[in-house]
Amino acid sequence: MNFKKIMILGSGELGRELCISLKRLGCHVIAVDNYEKAPAMQLADHYEVINMLDGEKLEAIIKKHKPDLIVPEIEAIRTEKLIELEAQGHHIIPNAQAAFLTMNRIAIREKAAQECQLLTARYAYAESLEELKEHIKKNVGIPCVVKPIMSSSGKGQSTVHNESEIEKVWDYACQNMRGDQKKVIAEEFIKFDYEITLLTIRQKNSPTLFCPPIGHRQESGDYRESWQPAQMSEKAFKDACQMAQKITDALGGVGLFGVEFFVKGDTVIFSELSPRPHDTGMVTLMSQNLSEFDLHARAILGLPIPEIKLLHPAAASAVILADREAETFSFSGIADALKEKNTDLRLFSKPKTRKNRRMGVVLSGGQDLKSVIAQAKKSAECIKIDY
Repeated sequence: MNFKKIMILGSGELGRELCISLKRLGCHVIAVDNYEKAPAMQLADHYEVINMLDGEKLEAIIKKHKPDLIVPEIEAIRTEKLIELEAQGHHIIPNAQAAFLTMNRIAIREKAAQECQLLTARYAYAESLEELKEHIKKNVGIPCVVKPIMSSSGKGQSTVHNESEIEKVWDYACQNMRGDQKKVIAEEFIKFDYEITLLTIRQKNSPTLFCPPIGHRQESGDYRESWQPAQMSEKAFKDACQMAQKITDALGGVGLFGVEFFVKGDTVIFSELSPRPHDTGMVTLMSQNLSEFDLHARAILGLPIPEIKLLHPAAASAVILADREAETFSFSGIADALKEKNTDLRLFSKPKTRKNRRMGVVLSGGQDLKSVIAQAKKSAECIKIDY
C-alpha cells in the first residue's frame, strides 16, 4: 500500500484520535481548524489554520497539499466547495454529496423521511422568531426541541415546555449556530425510553458492519456519559441496523457513520446522522478491539475489518468539563482517577477552556453497565481543572 496523504477538516478531540489511528497505519496527516494548537494539529505532520466556511481558502489549502483523501470532521465547512472540488477529481470522505447533506439538519432529515421513508419525529424549519412560533403552534406542538440547523455537540439545543420560552430558545439557538445560515429546526418531543448511537461502517468491497449499540445521556444537548452495549430488544436492534443501512446506502461512500435513534419499546425512530466518528463513540477506545477511529481509518483506506468484538462485557465513558474561560490552567487528581483497574483517560490538550467545553474523557470497563457507568463518573469527578 502506498502511504496516503490525508487532510482532516476539523482538529478537535475526534480529529485527534482519528489522526492517531491514521498515523499508526503510516499515513501523512494534515490537520485543519480555525484556531492554533487544536488537538489534532499537535500530532499531525502539517496543519493549516483557516475558516473552513471560506470556500476560497479551503480550495487553496487543498490544492497546496494535494491530499489523497479529504476527511470532514466537523459541520462548519463550505460543503458546496467540496462538491466543486470532487468534480475536479479530489476524493472527499464519504463523498461530497453526503458531506453536504449531513452537515445540514434540513437536508439529512428530508433524505431520511422522504427518500428513505424512515420514521422520524414531526419537524419544521424557521428563519425567524415569528415563523418558529407559527410552526410550533401549527405543525410541531409543545413540548418540542429546537436547535440550529448547523451546530456541534448539541450546542444551541433546548426544549420548549410552554409558549413563553420560545423567544429564549430562539435566541439560544441563534447564539450557538455554526455556519452562516440563521435557521433552526423545531421537532416533536419524542417520549422515548432511551436513545442510542449505532456506529455503521460502509466498506468499499465488503458488507456494511455495525458496532454493538451505544447508549448515552445528554445534558444541555451535549453528551455526558455513554456506554456499550446499550440494552435493547433484538427486534429494535435489527430494525435500527436496517434503517442505518438504508440511510447510509442512500448517502454512499465509505467510512464510519454515527446514526442516532430514539427507541420506545420496540419502535425505532431516526434522529440524526454524522458521516464520521461520533462523540458518544469515544467509549470504543475502551470497549472494542478496534475503536471507532480505527474503523473509520480502515474503511476509508480500503483495509479489511475481519472482526469487531467487545473487550469487556460492559464499558462506559464520562466527560471532563471546564466551568469557565481560561488560557492558563492545569489538571489535578489524575492519579486518583486512574486507581481502579480497567480505567483509562484521554485529555484532549485543548489550548483554552470555556464554560462546558469538553476537555477530556474517562473510560471504564467491567462486568456490568451500572458499575462501569458509576466508575467512569467517579473517576471523572476526581479530575479537577486548576485555573
